[in-house]
Amino acid sequence: MGMFCYQCQETARGEACRVRGVCGKNEEVAKLQDLLIYTVKGVAEIVVKGKLDISKLAEENYQVLSSLFMTITNANFDDESLEIQIKKLLALRDELGKRAAVEELHEAATFTVDSREAMLEKAASVGVLATENEDVRSLRELITYGLKGMAAYAEHAKNMGKEDLAINSFIYETLVATLDDALSVDDLVALALKTGEYGVKVMALLDQAHVDRFGNPEMTKVNIGVRDNPAILISGHDLTDLEQLLKQTKGSGVDVYTHGEMLPAHYYPAFKKYEHFVGNYGNAWWQQIDEFVSFGGPILFTTNCIVPPRSEEVKNRIFTTGSTGYPGCPHIEADEKGKKDFSPIIALAKTLPPPTEIETGSIIGGFAHNQVLSLADKVVAAVKSGAIKKFFVLAGCDGRMKSREYYTEFAQSLPQDTVILTAGCAKYRYNKLQLGDIDGIPRILDAGQCNDSYSLAVIALKLKEAFGLDDVNELPIAYNIAWYEQKAVIVLLALLYLGVKNIHLGPTLPAFLSPNVAAVLVDKFGIAGIGTVKEDIEYFMSQ
Repeated sequence: MGMFCYQCQETARGEACRVRGVCGKNEEVAKLQDLLIYTVKGVAEIVVKGKLDISKLAEENYQVLSSLFMTITNANFDDESLEIQIKKLLALRDELGKRAAVEELHEAATFTVDSREAMLEKAASVGVLATENEDVRSLRELITYGLKGMAAYAEHAKNMGKEDLAINSFIYETLVATLDDALSVDDLVALALKTGEYGVKVMALLDQAHVDRFGNPEMTKVNIGVRDNPAILISGHDLTDLEQLLKQTKGSGVDVYTHGEMLPAHYYPAFKKYEHFVGNYGNAWWQQIDEFVSFGGPILFTTNCIVPPRSEEVKNRIFTTGSTGYPGCPHIEADEKGKKDFSPIIALAKTLPPPTEIETGSIIGGFAHNQVLSLADKVVAAVKSGAIKKFFVLAGCDGRMKSREYYTEFAQSLPQDTVILTAGCAKYRYNKLQLGDIDGIPRILDAGQCNDSYSLAVIALKLKEAFGLDDVNELPIAYNIAWYEQKAVIVLLALLYLGVKNIHLGPTLPAFLSPNVAAVLVDKFGIAGIGTVKEDIEYFMSQ
């Protein structure tokens, strides 16, 4: 069995990548990722069937989260680091096996490999297509991708000292469930919704971790121009990495800019004290191909999304940390206390020219739930007066497909009495548009990163209370969400768990949804794809 990957929206021909990933990963990396997931499931099998106390498995818990995170689209392209992680997980698995002494285990908990060649051979038999039933396969992958997104958020929270062992326990149990051939399609549908329930829990945990550490996000004007100093560009989602970088660059003469999903860091009060935290450079992740060239300084990836660079010159300026990796790029590890030494990045920055300006001005964000709810009376009054007719949740991911221009046109075409609620890098399709405000309320309210989609759910539930409604679907809120990778999957499952219906998902529906599973989502939740901008706006405004 060769490479088979269909976990992201841009999968080849809308079916699957079979030779090389559209993301850039090769067949070897794809297979090692498949084997890593299989190995993680074997660890989970021993933990669950051995009834091990996960409160005493701190290292194992973290490595399971990290392993799941490493397989998210555009996170890790480094075959050597994936091989090392597989070996690490196998060692942990076998040590746990000695302690648990379980007699009957799935083959995922017992297989052995002694070389890279053996790993690749084994991977060929345990990938996605190893599950023959199309509907079972579809649901197993939907759940697994949800767990990948959940693990990413749980790891971020753990890096800030926040942990909920109930979430870890759910991850273990659900990984084991994806190995269980006795589970029916109905069982797996129920488990997918349960995954959404824990998706809400993990996003709430991460939200609290961010607030406790960095304060409540607040409305902020973010500079998109540049200064005449050497600089470092930081991308990804992990705010603890940014915090350490800012501390280490203070007084060095080196500026720090955010890129992509790191933009919302500017909304947190804790980061505003750093005068050398200059602004945001560029746009969504996929535009790094050009923007990293003009930036000119070193780039630090804290999480996905990495796009394989076109030139050695750019590659020589890329550093990775955490669950990310790219062949030939230095990887910065944390010590036993979580501290990272970013001095090599700072030293390189000092030898390179300042960034080339690609735009000027500013953008406004910081509308997480605390900030929006402070405006609740104003928002409710605007709805009651008819000044605001509808809210549109345009959250999720951006991507390279030309069809994503739909979201820019959609935002531009919305009636003037509507407000956009957004989170995630999808916002780059419209966050620089001048759409004005309604009675002082900006028409684009950016809550932050993809995980901050939780804020949008909190806002909706609070508005439901304010209007005295029984059902969140009675609110004047429409959901037109763009997706790309697995963190979007856990956000979608979380919204479905919360009872949100009639979500439009695009620019294409996931390839991993079999026709029957897609039909269940349509019938049960009203999931739909996108049409034309005109047709979709007419539909939403009529509801």
